[in-house]
Amino acid sequence: MPLIIITGLPASGKSTRAAQLHAYLAERIAALPPSSQPYRLHLISDTTQGISRTVYDLSALPAHVRSANASEKDARASIYGAVKRVLSPRDIVVLDGLNYIKGWRYQLFCEAKNASTPSAVLQVGCSVERARGVNEERLRKRGEAVGKEGEAEEEPYEPANWENLVFRYEEPNPMTRWDSPLFTLIWEDDEAQAREVFGRIWDVLAGEAKKVVRPNQSTVQRDKDPGGDYLYVLERETQDIIKRILERQMEEGGEVRIPKGNDSGEDLVVELPGRKVGLPQLQRYRRAFVVLNRGGIGLEAVGKLAATRLRESFVGYLNDAFEKDG
Repeated sequence: MPLIIITGLPASGKSTRAAQLHAYLAERIAALPPSSQPYRLHLISDTTQGISRTVYDLSALPAHVRSANASEKDARASIYGAVKRVLSPRDIVVLDGLNYIKGWRYQLFCEAKNASTPSAVLQVGCSVERARGVNEERLRKRGEAVGKEGEAEEEPYEPANWENLVFRYEEPNPMTRWDSPLFTLIWEDDEAQAREVFGRIWDVLAGEAKKVVRPNQSTVQRDKDPGGDYLYVLERETQDIIKRILERQMEEGGEVRIPKGNDSGEDLVVELPGRKVGLPQLQRYRRAFVVLNRGGIGLEAVGKLAATRLRESFVGYLNDAFEKDG
């Protein structure tokens, strides 16, 4: 599934660009030869999932609970589930939304990579002043429409909510793999410019420039062997790596060497984020890795071969996580 993640400031025109992109992709798919297997096209957004913009409003929450905003996390879980349900090599998904957290974009990038399909980010550029003006105009129209019937306007953000989202917005960085390739459209770009950018997106995700995507290294390749206690090996090896990191990080500094476990004498290297990593954070990563890989019970050769694979995979997962958080 080629995945296109749209991001930008609130009220910057993202939904307009998403609709334009969706129409362009539908046109390109319709023009494919009848002999080729057609793509299926999906547009997913807060609107399609019935998510109100009030879920992002932290202004009414005490400061100490804002980082754990449950309603926003539930909204992202709904979006994540909708995207994951249509993951396949023959589906193109346009994900319209704020997508303002780099960790969230990284999570989506990993899902696409695990499905062996490309992804890209489209940033909708707009000045803060213009976006604020658009939101204020929507608020004004909403106030005038109270008690009246008519065509529904785009839902506005409450002023404090809008300001907070702008403050928290994390710009995509094309130097990071989860924000690359990065395409940009600004408010002033006309239809011709938009179609030119959409054409480049098509080439990268579905055209001649499409690259082969290999699964995320945190995904373990599983061979059939019904006789193995896979879950035991998974728990044992990940716990051992956590223990070694905690014991050695003060001695070895920014890198911790972990025995590969295949009697080769080789070591794996965990690249720490430049600060002491505590047990709660490491256990959180370990639990997430176990959830990703516990489906291999009964399907993975056990013994030294499985242990080596799991150690390599978990170290790769940790390095990815530390890089993302850095």
